[in-house]
Amino acid sequence: MLLLAGALRAVTVPGFSRAVAVFSFTVALSAQPVRGVLQHRPPLSNLSANYWSHLHPVNMFNSYNVKSYHSKALKSPYPGSDVERSLVPEDKVGWLIEWKDYNPVEYTAMSVLAGPNWADPQINDKGFSPKFNERDGEVERKSLNGLYVVENGRPRNPVGRTGLTGRGLLGRWGPNHAADPVVTRWKRDGSGNKVAHPVTGKNILQFVAIKRRDCGEWAIPGGMVDPGEKISTTLKREFEEEALNSLQKSPEEKAELEKQLHKLFSQEHFVVYRGYVDDPRNTDNAWMETEAVNYHDETGETMDNLPLEAGDDAGIVKWVDISEKLKLYASHSYFIKLVTEKRGAHWSEDLGPECHE
Repeated sequence: MLLLAGALRAVTVPGFSRAVAVFSFTVALSAQPVRGVLQHRPPLSNLSANYWSHLHPVNMFNSYNVKSYHSKALKSPYPGSDVERSLVPEDKVGWLIEWKDYNPVEYTAMSVLAGPNWADPQINDKGFSPKFNERDGEVERKSLNGLYVVENGRPRNPVGRTGLTGRGLLGRWGPNHAADPVVTRWKRDGSGNKVAHPVTGKNILQFVAIKRRDCGEWAIPGGMVDPGEKISTTLKREFEEEALNSLQKSPEEKAELEKQLHKLFSQEHFVVYRGYVDDPRNTDNAWMETEAVNYHDETGETMDNLPLEAGDDAGIVKWVDISEKLKLYASHSYFIKLVTEKRGAHWSEDLGPECHE
């Protein structure tokens, strides 16, 4: 059961002649822990009048999977390091819970501090004045989940405390935007017939999965959105680079790949998810957000003619049968589950109580 609780409070905002009433929401599931509750308050340090008209408490589409929404972002050690996060109890994750003794570890990886073109400068560097909660030149600093708080010049993770400040391995302060193309087809036998699961009787769906080089986990072949790049371009580019090794192809081979993929990526598609990602790289000041989109090859004819070849960040690439037994990177298992629900495909052998008379 979805529970909504609200409280009316007054705040004074710079630029306004009087206090403004704000209604703060907390969203939770009746049987779920506090950990995943999304709590939004407007960043009083950089609000303008037009922000109030767009203010919303939470992206409801992303809030019902509360339990797994913020757990990988609390684990130690931090990826690629020996850094241990400060321990954050479940009842202290939400920012609305007062915790005066909170003392998170500060960490930003040397690869980020080296100043690559995909990374921001340090927050106090001279000449760096990021425009949080808006488009900042070519960099998108808006969150897919609405407005986020900016405190002492630093953006604050909208889901809660992580036990670590700074940026870790992430380049941007605030939201770091990614795109995840979920390319699927039906599993078929030697005669070309769809294969149904023996227990549920539902057809088995397959998706293109990569094994990440950095952590060895299986994942959707996605990646970061380049500054100024459209999501649709990122989705196609990342799939080509990671699942088809397009970076190592000749111009002629790349042109042929583009021709074959055009049909798949230009057809009707399904936006699986848009929002915050429970990612092990997240910190109090930098976090991952993604748009996951399903491109489905109904007949299998398009993808049958494309040889999968691992490239870029991928160690291995292959078609994987989809089921609840899959253990994938970050929130990818959740995205895959949503695709099976949309396509009416097999997911779990547990038929559920509603299926028993």
